[in-house]
Amino acid sequence: MHVANSCADAGRSGSEVFTLPHDRRGDDPGRYDVTMDPTVELIDLLGASRVHTHPVDRIIYAKDSGVTAGDPAVIVLPDTTEEVAAVVRIASRAGIPIVARGAGTGLAGGAVPAPGSIVIVLTRLNAIEEVDEIGRTAWVGPGVVNLDLSRALADRGLHFAPDPASQQSSTIGGNVGTNAGGPHCLAEGTTAAHILGVEMVTADGDVVIVGGEAPDEPGYDLRGLIVGSEGTLGIVTRVLVRLIQNPPDVVTMLLVFENIHQAAQTVSDIVATGLVPAALEMMDQPMIVAVENFMHAGLPTDAGAVLIAEVVGHPAGTVVEAALIEEIGRRNDAREIRTAADDDERALLWKGRKNAFGSIAQSAPDYYLSDTVVPRTRFVDVLDEIYAIAERDGLRLMNVFHAGDGNFHPLVTFDASEPGMSEKVINAAHDMVHAAVAAGGTLSGEHGIGLEKRDLMHLVFTPEDLDAQARIRDAFDPEGSLNPGKILPAGARLTEERDA
Repeated sequence: MHVANSCADAGRSGSEVFTLPHDRRGDDPGRYDVTMDPTVELIDLLGASRVHTHPVDRIIYAKDSGVTAGDPAVIVLPDTTEEVAAVVRIASRAGIPIVARGAGTGLAGGAVPAPGSIVIVLTRLNAIEEVDEIGRTAWVGPGVVNLDLSRALADRGLHFAPDPASQQSSTIGGNVGTNAGGPHCLAEGTTAAHILGVEMVTADGDVVIVGGEAPDEPGYDLRGLIVGSEGTLGIVTRVLVRLIQNPPDVVTMLLVFENIHQAAQTVSDIVATGLVPAALEMMDQPMIVAVENFMHAGLPTDAGAVLIAEVVGHPAGTVVEAALIEEIGRRNDAREIRTAADDDERALLWKGRKNAFGSIAQSAPDYYLSDTVVPRTRFVDVLDEIYAIAERDGLRLMNVFHAGDGNFHPLVTFDASEPGMSEKVINAAHDMVHAAVAAGGTLSGEHGIGLEKRDLMHLVFTPEDLDAQARIRDAFDPEGSLNPGKILPAGARLTEERDA
């Protein structure tokens, strides 16, 4: 997104006063004099080529793919776990917050740096290690690109199941941080179901491993806490991933409808039969037009909606499941049902779907993408509310959905240079989240909370729930130095008086 960034005082040198939040868990900002400038020590550790303080570098790393920007002081690119730990110890001594970052594809502001922070970029930790074909596991670096992992394992008949739309550029570490999903997580589960353990650097610079290859590790499930914690509990430096065997047969179908209600009802009817396809992905007409203009994937631009359905397994089973989907589609007035004839046609359909967000560049200079989940029984109702909100505010809305698991991705295109437009769009997006939560849904299916939904956490959590989460965070990071200001809103930790 090309939203004007807020890198205030971008020309400030690394040796001047660092700006830090007063309470780095998210309370009122203040100004702190940091007595030790860490830049020289960081250069001694990593070399000048891997330590960046130039204003241009700081602007580049000031934001992820969301709409919010921060103001980092230093950007470092370590090569090893030991270097990450050493950077953390340097930052701890100087009292400087730390923000871990991967490829910067996040959409909720999870990697937006706190003012005056050190950004630790993990993309150079990109080795694929210790692949166990029998146990179907592998230790990989957080900088491994999602799609590169599956490509590297293709000749072994294995793949990493989570496949976010950004999988051509997003990294495993980022997937772990947000508990990323993807089209094929309907049947196989989100990232949390495919992470067995992590090596991470703690807030005081120790290196620990949580989880492991055992199917049921004794004790508390710390691995489950780390996945989805957005770098607030530790910095992940290696990941033990679970691998999935490639299916013997794949059938990919495109169902074309005159309106989006027919497509949505088809999804509900498919799931109601008990069938869980590998994927059920939907796009509305504005998104179809954008994708087709960009990708030329063969999508009908006059359709009200399209549904991509995929089933995998033994050929005898996929034939039956594909026939059932076709029957349900016909019952809901699908005007066309097309089955991919070969791998090339299948790949083109998926290329169109996974490049949906990239196609927006031809439509407007900026976009805001939200991410909520609703019960499948309320899918059509909430969809109508989302369209009504956009129409109310005169906004151009495009929709793409992980329809099978009720995961909405309403996308508003706009021009941020128009006065007041950014605020208008964000307010409308928040109204869409409210609609989803009111229908029994939740804030996010895969993008995480970050900055952009932090102050909406009260919609789904009580003060006591938030306090419990804040206590967990305090146990891992008492000083609040790891990715401060993310996930938990200001005041999440109840006061001692209220505890009493």
